Amino acid sequence: MNQDVQAPKSGGGSMYAETITIHPRHVKQGLFRSLKWWLMWGLLAFFHIAPFLRWDRGPDAPSQAILADIDGRRGYFFFIEIWPQEVYYLTGLLLFAAITLFFMSALAGRVWCGFLCWQTVYTDLFVQVERLVVGDRSKRMNFDKAPWNAEKLIKKAIIHAVWLAIGAACGIAFTLYFGDAFQMLHNIFTLQAGLSVYAFIAIIGGFCYLLAGFAREQVCLYMCPYSRFQSAMFDEHSLIISYEEWRGEPRAPARKGQSFEGRGHCIDCKMCVQVCPTGIDIREGLQMACIGCGLCIDACNAMMDRVGLPRGLISYDSITNVSSRASGGPGTKTKLVRMRTILYTLLLTVIGTGIVLSLGTRRTTEVNILHERAPMYVTMSDGTIRNGYTYKILNMVRAERVYTLKLAGIQGATMEVVGGEKDVAEMELTVPGDQVTSLRLYVNAPEDNVTDKKTDITFILTEKGGDSEVRSHSLFAGPGR
Repeated sequence: MNQDVQAPKSGGGSMYAETITIHPRHVKQGLFRSLKWWLMWGLLAFFHIAPFLRWDRGPDAPSQAILADIDGRRGYFFFIEIWPQEVYYLTGLLLFAAITLFFMSALAGRVWCGFLCWQTVYTDLFVQVERLVVGDRSKRMNFDKAPWNAEKLIKKAIIHAVWLAIGAACGIAFTLYFGDAFQMLHNIFTLQAGLSVYAFIAIIGGFCYLLAGFAREQVCLYMCPYSRFQSAMFDEHSLIISYEEWRGEPRAPARKGQSFEGRGHCIDCKMCVQVCPTGIDIREGLQMACIGCGLCIDACNAMMDRVGLPRGLISYDSITNVSSRASGGPGTKTKLVRMRTILYTLLLTVIGTGIVLSLGTRRTTEVNILHERAPMYVTMSDGTIRNGYTYKILNMVRAERVYTLKLAGIQGATMEVVGGEKDVAEMELTVPGDQVTSLRLYVNAPEDNVTDKKTDITFILTEKGGDSEVRSHSLFAGPGR
């Protein structure tokens, strides 16, 4: 039963349940608590250190390994450079991440929520700050109920000051991914950064402070959609947090020297409820609020050790194994390979392979061509038909390149560039490295060779001294016959 909710009193009053702050008890040791510690510090360390990692991309190129360069309009991830028109890579990565989440859920339940989610990580950190300043669960509960005095005011001020500092560090770290980390950090602390930078830090840091300091489990219950459809990701072989009811019931407090014959092993100490960060009672079955952190397992195992009973009253196992043990079977078989996991593996393989192949074979020259609409065409004094185009060449390498441009599709057609060559069948174009060159281009064609109102025409761009070729198709407008 959720301990942070009280039913509204009958006979009037509010129709909504009152929310009570959850003060989870500290778990001193255990497999899951240790795993949460390691992952929390590892994730936080990577998040704050990663902007300072360097990657040599050559002269005049950003040397930050992970960078979202807003001014340069591209993203960098070590050796990968993504341009704005390649946003489909981001779509592919998001799809890959979603399938990975489903795959993780099918195998190990809400392992993401319990150990890797930023909300979980920062909430756990904020709770530890409270514990260090005030004390463990009972002390924090009494502290909240105590009247305001100087001691309470000072301790509250310390807690919120540390929370704000953590939130500010979160906001600063996130901001450093959008510019040179060393320079931005210097500008931030010397008050030389722009107003937008400080606003961004305040927004990200403010949300960290509010969500991890105040909203906490409410984010998991009401704001995160994953808890709503998590059950669709599980099957009878998914590893989830389960209470072994067959072994624990009927529950009753344990007295010294009392035999456990004829009764359940659950001593109703409620330690599993007290350590739960979302305040649920796992003995009531799997619930939407369960984030799968496993702290209830550590707490229960500690109590089983204390009373001399076998561990595993609360287990991290599949429904199949729990049911097997309830029927007297071994209940030790974990079926990882099944139709659901095979399907997710295939999807991840296809998406991942597609992204890798696309990155490995992508062109380093992109062309965009736009036919002018006003006017669609012009008849020149010598009878030739002229069409205007805006021709853009993107050179995606950091070196100047020379290209050859020619036409196909209309016999006798020639080109001219405003401010450049005129009436040529083939022209050379020099494009600076890592830039877009935009040309105002005219194409002239003999009237006798333009027989339709719309004729297909192809622009063929070839790198000089290379074998790369980019063909761009457009239309050539004429009077028709």
